[in-house]
Amino acid sequence: MTENGNSPARAGATAIADDGPKKKVKLNIFRGTEEGGKEVEYEVELAEGMVVLDAVLKIQAEQEGDLAVRWNCKAAHCGSCSAEINGKPKLLCKSRVDEYEGGEINVGPLRAFPVVKDLVSDVSWNYEVSKRINPFHSDEQAPFTMYEEDVERLYEPKKCIECFMCQDVCHVLRTHHKHEEFAGPRFFVRNQWLEMHPMDNQNRLEDIKEDDGVGLCNITKCCTEVCPVGIKITDNSIIPLKERVADEYYDPAKWLMRKLRGRRNGSSSS
Repeated sequence: MTENGNSPARAGATAIADDGPKKKVKLNIFRGTEEGGKEVEYEVELAEGMVVLDAVLKIQAEQEGDLAVRWNCKAAHCGSCSAEINGKPKLLCKSRVDEYEGGEINVGPLRAFPVVKDLVSDVSWNYEVSKRINPFHSDEQAPFTMYEEDVERLYEPKKCIECFMCQDVCHVLRTHHKHEEFAGPRFFVRNQWLEMHPMDNQNRLEDIKEDDGVGLCNITKCCTEVCPVGIKITDNSIIPLKERVADEYYDPAKWLMRKLRGRRNGSSSS
């Protein structure tokens, strides 16, 4: 015992400082369906390294058990947690809360597609578009022998994680709703991989022009800006496809050759 009657502190014990109240962050999250809804404000305790997905899942676990959000890997590899933060498409798992410190965090679903519930959009239209693309076909059997530059050119489009954020930000789909006429940036990336594969023997240019509507893209590069894996969608996919379509269908010499072939075949179509 000490002189004042108190027991001495245990060996190795350390005092725990009181850091005061924990810092909190506010999120305005869309709650509703395609028929309608509204933003609801929530408040969560801020943790070190917290991303927006962490905050949403914390709200789901502690405040709103029926809050709908789609996610899977939480490592920016699957593309499942794509949504909109302050009106721009983002991966929730890749967006740190402290990036918005002092500002608003408004979280909503991808708006280019129908809203299922809360932060979940129905992106199934994209898979229907995927089905109509002429798949890879070669007369040769793998493994293929290719030049190194051809191999390197095929790496970038294969990085796509199908988050569909490029589709969401594209004004042709988001603003003008031309889903019947326009395939969207993600599928120009896929077509570019197929068209530039040296072993593929299919010709997709007519489909890219007529069914996929590559001519509707006016090269705003907004799709490239939001790609979470850094694919140069506009420069390396859309522009090369536009050039190939222009060479095939708008070159005067090729137009004349098609006209002559049509006449020989008993047709006057151009």
